Amino acid sequence: MQPHGAIFLALPHLGPVLLWLLTRHQTSGWDGSPKKPPWCPPHRVLLAGWITIYFVMGYASYLVWKDLGGGFGRPLALPLGLYAVKLAVSWAALILFFGAHTHGLALLHLLLLYGLAVSTALIWHPINKLAALLLLPYLAWLTVTASIAYRLWRDSLCPDHQPQPMGEKND
Repeated sequence: MQPHGAIFLALPHLGPVLLWLLTRHQTSGWDGSPKKPPWCPPHRVLLAGWITIYFVMGYASYLVWKDLGGGFGRPLALPLGLYAVKLAVSWAALILFFGAHTHGLALLHLLLLYGLAVSTALIWHPINKLAALLLLPYLAWLTVTASIAYRLWRDSLCPDHQPQPMGEKND
């Protein structure tokens, strides 16, 4: 891997690092929240998942960059420009989800992110098939995160809709 590869691996992590710096004192209560779905992984697992996904995406973007000849010329404008937009929306979704706890807005960002991730994979596929395939775990992770955001958003709108323990009836 060229030295440029390290930049591509590190770049996606700017968002999670910024998130951690902004919210490191605010997330302790989030793990024990009664509104959090019981199947939701702990906050640290979610962040570890995002960090892993960002390494994979960074490597995939490096493969595309390398296969298009490196540099930052015209052939890279669409494939890496779309990736940059996707990355910015992803960071915004993380900040909305973990930092601001606005799960409805985070869900909208995550749905937009789905479209951007699929578009990126489709554009990357003719350039580098492995890079496109490396976005599949990202789509799976978006599914997990979007389902958590949806559940938190739904439960915040309809507190009576929260599941009851077995054997109890809601009046």
